[in-house]
Amino acid sequence: MRRIETVRSRAEINVKATLAVLALSGFLSVFNETILNVALNTLMEEMNVTAGTIQWIVTAYMIIVSVMVPVTAFLIQSFELKKLYLGSMMILLIGTICAAGSTTFVMLLASRMLQALGTGMMIPIMMNTILLITPLEKRGSAMAVGACAIQLGPALGPTASGFILQFFNWHALFIILIPLIILAMIFGYIYLVNVSVLTKPKIDIASIILSTAGVGGIIYGLSSLSSFSGGGGGIRVVIIIFIVGIMSLLAFGRRQLRLKEPMLEIRTFKFTMFSIGVTLVMISMMTIFTMNVMLPIFLQGALKTTTFTAAMILLPATLINGFVTLIGGKIYDKLGARVLIQAGFIIIFVSLLILSRLTIDTSPARIIIVYMIVCVGVGSTLSPSQTNSLDQLPKEYYPHGVAILNTLQQLSAAIGSSLFIGIMSASQQKALDNLASEQAAVAAGFSAAVLALAGFVLVGLCLSFALKFENKSHYFHKKLS
Repeated sequence: MRRIETVRSRAEINVKATLAVLALSGFLSVFNETILNVALNTLMEEMNVTAGTIQWIVTAYMIIVSVMVPVTAFLIQSFELKKLYLGSMMILLIGTICAAGSTTFVMLLASRMLQALGTGMMIPIMMNTILLITPLEKRGSAMAVGACAIQLGPALGPTASGFILQFFNWHALFIILIPLIILAMIFGYIYLVNVSVLTKPKIDIASIILSTAGVGGIIYGLSSLSSFSGGGGGIRVVIIIFIVGIMSLLAFGRRQLRLKEPMLEIRTFKFTMFSIGVTLVMISMMTIFTMNVMLPIFLQGALKTTTFTAAMILLPATLINGFVTLIGGKIYDKLGARVLIQAGFIIIFVSLLILSRLTIDTSPARIIIVYMIVCVGVGSTLSPSQTNSLDQLPKEYYPHGVAILNTLQQLSAAIGSSLFIGIMSASQQKALDNLASEQAAVAAGFSAAVLALAGFVLVGLCLSFALKFENKSHYFHKKLS
């Protein structure tokens, strides 16, 4: 493996400006992921396609992002930061311009896939760079900024687009983003410098094919199963694709262990604290993503609110989640992860138990308050778990650790939406069979799904007590240098 030393000292880097550029770019990238969610019905009518077809606007985006994250671990070791950053943002910009001018479903889908390519590259670029430019004692705060951008982007997408669509058509959602992306690129060109050691690993085509088939097949299978309404051969095809995805991912992992220069270094899992931390990140991500999907279903189905009202009910919790994430980063730097992670999972668990008791008579104000408490817990666990996990790795493992964490976050989101919405639908149908009203059935389904989610959170709480929070990165760096 060739090592090309191109690292700049921290003294040469404007850390605050770099962090601001990366956070803005990361936010714009993931904001795109959900920006069309509230416009799907309009698009379905305008482009004369079915609900199953229009869903690919969301599903394809998620698949491409998930596929690109592990590939970017290889790209980070092959190209300088500024070139890679500008390349990813240029792809995002081209995709956004094409989306703004789309007149057909095929053109819009292709544009969304281009946007997803840029997003899939931008997320690991941002997180890996933050790890490299910040000293250990300030890493929690810096990682919290990146995590905040990643969490707020998709959460604010539906709310912001719902507001914009009251005055303009859906094309405006992309037109507004174009100058913001260009502005981020200008600042990126000015402030970003290379901070990594380029090892120039050899490209392994088989690894790329296997990772694409594996991650793509699993995400597609889970996403399709969660919303599948067909039967017969259709469901069998989905299951086959899902199984092929699992087999491809297993083959990918086995190949990485045999390669001298693996595309993704899965030996990061030999660090036990990293592995446990990854599980905690997945549970936290599963919680926030699943609740952001299930709560609007409950609000519209059981309380009969409008789509926009449901989005506004979720907004305070979204904002408090971002605020607590930033504060949590500062607490992590001063006190470590123990207080945050354990207290956070306790808060999530208790508040989910309260949410599981919602009925058709529950006031929106109570839902807002309790869900805000859930998000306080998520803000206290997600970013600290991520930072603590990556701190256990040697520096040269950072790109791989970041790629693994972000890929598994995407998988956990897909698992959560498939599993818990499936539980919600089954429990709702059972209530209907028992002659419950439609609104009461939705509430019963929601209650069962939230209780199941609380069970996963309880597992996370137990795992948090098994973590050893002392930072070992200095030891690993010294050992491998």
